[in-house]
Amino acid sequence: MTVTSEEDLEEFRASVRGALSQVSTSARVREAMLTASGRDEPTWRALVQLDLPGLMLPERWGGSGLGAAEFAVVAEECGAWLACTPLFGTSVLAVPLLLALGDEAALDAYGPRVASGELTATVALAEAGARWDLGTIRTAARRDGDGWRLDGGKSHVVDGATADLLLVVAGTPDGPGVFAVERDAPGMAVEPLVTLDLTRKMARIELDGVPATLVGPVGCADALAAATDVSRALLAAEQTGVAQRCLDMTVEYAKTRIQFARPIGSFQVIKERLADALIKVESARSAVYTATRSEGAALARDSRVAALMAGKAASWVTAQTIQLHGGVGFTWEHDAHLYFKRARTSAHLLGDAGEHVAALAGMLEREVV
Repeated sequence: MTVTSEEDLEEFRASVRGALSQVSTSARVREAMLTASGRDEPTWRALVQLDLPGLMLPERWGGSGLGAAEFAVVAEECGAWLACTPLFGTSVLAVPLLLALGDEAALDAYGPRVASGELTATVALAEAGARWDLGTIRTAARRDGDGWRLDGGKSHVVDGATADLLLVVAGTPDGPGVFAVERDAPGMAVEPLVTLDLTRKMARIELDGVPATLVGPVGCADALAAATDVSRALLAAEQTGVAQRCLDMTVEYAKTRIQFARPIGSFQVIKERLADALIKVESARSAVYTATRSEGAALARDSRVAALMAGKAASWVTAQTIQLHGGVGFTWEHDAHLYFKRARTSAHLLGDAGEHVAALAGMLEREVV
């Protein structure tokens, strides 16, 4: 695995941060989150101009041919600026799955359009209880001549109401399969969901004989697991960005908020909270660094570790941000609650802490045996 040098990654980070700081402002985020689509078009255009949707796609399909280590930089900055765009569903969820399935016909059809920003996509896997777990799949795929039809329902689909392409995971007699469904396909009903995090729209999808195209082979559980590992590591990178941004905001506030004739940052209890926050953020970043440079079984393990550490860091740091800002931190006008809600919902998006711990315990047991 070849990874861009740290110096080049930092220059890349500066470019992404510079673009997002200009377009993904608090006002824009708040405006976008109150719309039905939840999409901030100027921010999306800026990301497309930087060629970020196809960053992980090979050059053959219009991408940059880079990997998770490079995209982690993008994900972290998008988390820091709460970018309201289709990038997460398209490039964090759908692209890794397309690559893991290795269906060249599908990549020929969708890859260049994804890379150019023309096509947005997402993955519909979760069902009952919003769990990202193949064991809970009840949606069924049945043959219909040379094609397939899908019956069932999906819940908490990121960008499910707006994505141009849905990669739906459904069961077949020969194991799980991934099926491409175009937006507005006949037989598909979409219901936008009101969730805690207004900056990331989700939807419930009902499928009643929906025509679909098989992507990759049936019985693709290994490909689904591999893609989820990449997506989980990148979600952890986004969570790290959320935590870092809140730490930065709180440090700045502690320097300027005066109480008892001195900045509150000079009080020992505040120093200790901020030091704990820094340790959690840097630990999460280290875990993400490791996961996005891993492959195979190591990635399966390291992505779980990164998800645990980044999820806990984001949840704890965002809560401390509200607390340490005092009364203003609890208001709608301050951005602290937006980051807190993003952290809380993301901590359950691709598996919660209990699932990660159980999976890691199982891996350790198998290694010992």
